[in-house]
Formats: sequence, structure tokens, C-alpha cells
Amino acid sequence: MTDGIASFSFDSPGSIFVDWGGARRIGETLSGWFSERTLLIVTDRFLHESGALDDALASLAANGFSVTVFDQVVADPPESVLMACVGQGKAAGADLVLGFGGGSSMDIAKLAAVLLVGAQELSDLYGIGKISGGRVPLVQVPTTAGTGSEMTNITILTTGETTKMGIVGHQLYADRVLLDAELTLGLPALQTAATGIDAMVHAIEAFTSRHRKNPLSDVFTREALRLMAPNLVTACTEPDNRAAREAMLLGAALAGQAFANSPVGAVHALAYPLGGHFHLPHGLTNALMLGPVLRYNMHAAAPLYAELADVVLGASEEGLQARAAAFVQFMEDLMDRSGAPRRLRDCKVTEDSLPMLARDAMLQTRLLVNNPVEVTEADALALYREAF
Repeated sequence: MTDGIASFSFDSPGSIFVDWGGARRIGETLSGWFSERTLLIVTDRFLHESGALDDALASLAANGFSVTVFDQVVADPPESVLMACVGQGKAAGADLVLGFGGGSSMDIAKLAAVLLVGAQELSDLYGIGKISGGRVPLVQVPTTAGTGSEMTNITILTTGETTKMGIVGHQLYADRVLLDAELTLGLPALQTAATGIDAMVHAIEAFTSRHRKNPLSDVFTREALRLMAPNLVTACTEPDNRAAREAMLLGAALAGQAFANSPVGAVHALAYPLGGHFHLPHGLTNALMLGPVLRYNMHAAAPLYAELADVVLGASEEGLQARAAAFVQFMEDLMDRSGAPRRLRDCKVTEDSLPMLARDAMLQTRLLVNNPVEVTEADALALYREAF
């Protein structure tokens, strides 16, 4: 007699709509989804000024929406950006929020939807399950294939000069997610590589998470890697390849769904200080730390790496350790071929900063607890040195 399936829970956005060119028809789509008509779009200045929003704005106007665009989102957004967004939304009387852009824009959109109607102070929301009450309806439209923020119930804000904190709550799941891969056409190669590797890290860490690993996240993880592994380099080298872009965007969303329910570990914990101190893109910092952490986790995670090897390399008669090693090598080779920087020194990280980074990584207890192997400060320093 077996022990059966362990208890688990699995949450997700209300619905996902995959539609090539869907952003150009978003007014018609939203009018069928919601009765609210005063819309706050949360994005960044580049996307707004580049014209990426123009078709969407025309569609929204044609379908009776009153639109306010907040375009001041920056990478690693501080609390001040969120509060400015909320202030602009309240002034406009917004009763519907749409996040349009990368992870930072979608993160800000999540909390703006809460704070537009909530009475809680932002400082009271940090942590897990601290949000009380509801929010206005929320739609997410990613323009990069990487963060998976459209699928998660997590927002990360910069809270000090170099520190970040997270807010986790079921209210942060979107009501609707539109995946329009046309928006990702022409994304620069480096950004495509960094965000794509970020998504693959989400999948790998969800599959090896020490806590809350579950069968549904495993299914999403495998399919995410099946889609992304053969398409990452193509998306980097052929920026207008529709099939590759669609595979990467859907794969990134599935990986986001996986890690929302089976949380990430040491790769992310060590990546955050690099972003905070050296202002490196989040996807790039994950790519820089992935190889060292995969090797560090090998003695505990080898059976799981071997399973993932079957997904990205095909089934093999080789032994478990050989398949696990082949998976790690596959990821290293893939990152090399993507063109992303591979060493900390290549990104202007200084060797004398490594002990400071290791100390800061120890603050990421929310993430480190999920790693399949315990990471001490000395371990973190050794991992940074290996990546240097």
C-alpha cells in the first residue's frame, strides 16, 4: 500500500487568453470581459513612447474605455513608483488596471489594483498573506518572455538603496492574462536571452523546490522546458521568428505558473543582491548564478535533474548521475549559445564585493528555504567566487 498523493494546493490567474495580435484588439476583448470602463495602464516610458501601445489605445478608445497611462515604471521599481502610480490612478477614478510590459510593470500593476481601493499601508503588506480585502479588476499583458509575473501572486519592490522585499497574496493573481507573442517580435537578443533563461530558471527551481513541490507544477515545468529549450537560441538569432516567440512566451507563462505554486530557491536568492548592488537585469543575474547553483545542488537534486534531462535531451539509457550531469551541461551550453554574459567579472561585478553579496544573500530566507540543499554564507561566497 502506498502513501498516496501528499496534500497540496494550486492557484492560478482567472483565465489565460493566447492570441497572436490580441493587443491590437484588446478594447473589444476587455469590453466582453468587464463592465468597468475607466482603465489605468501601467507600463514604462520606452514602451509608451515607442508606439507599442498605440494599437491597443486605439482599440480601447473605440470600445468606450477612458484610459490613463502611467508610464514611469523602471527596472527594480522602488516604493515611490508604486505610490505615484496609485496616485495617478485614484485621480483618474480608475476601476480597472492593465499591466503592459515586463515584470516590473506587471508587479506595479498588481499592487496598484489593491491600493486603489484598499486602506492598508504599503509597509503592512510585506510578507505572505498580509493583504486584506480585495482590489479592482486586473489584466496582465506581458511584452517579454521571461519573468512570468503575469501568472504569479508575487510583487517585488526595492525598499532601500540595495534591498528588495516581496509581497505575496492571492489578490495579486490577475483576473485575465493575454499572451500576445506579436508584442515580443524584435526584442533585442540580449534581453531575449536574459528573460528566456530567467524563465527556464523558474521552471528548474520549481521542479527542485524543497517546499510545496507538487504534481501540477511539475507538469507545467516539463512543458515549459519542452517549449523553451529548443527555441531560446532561435528567438535570440531570429528575432522575428513567430513560432519561436510563441513558444518562449507560452513557456515563460507556464514556468511562472509553476513557481507561483512551487517557489524558487538559491539561484534567485543569490541573484537579487547582484541586481540590487550592480543594477543588473534580473534575468541576467539568474543566468550568471545558474551553473554554480546547479552543480552545488547536484548531490541532492540529481534524480530531478535526470528527469529534466529526459525532457530537453530525450530519453536515455544512461545512469541517473550521467543524465543529471548532461542536463547541467545542456543548460551551460544553452546559455553560452544565447550570447548572454557568463561571468560576474564580465558585468563589472568587483571581486572585493563578493563577501558583501554573500551576506546580503543570507537575507533572502523566503527563497533559501526552498533550495534542495542548505546554503550558508560561506557556501554563498563560494558560489559567487565560482561565478566570478
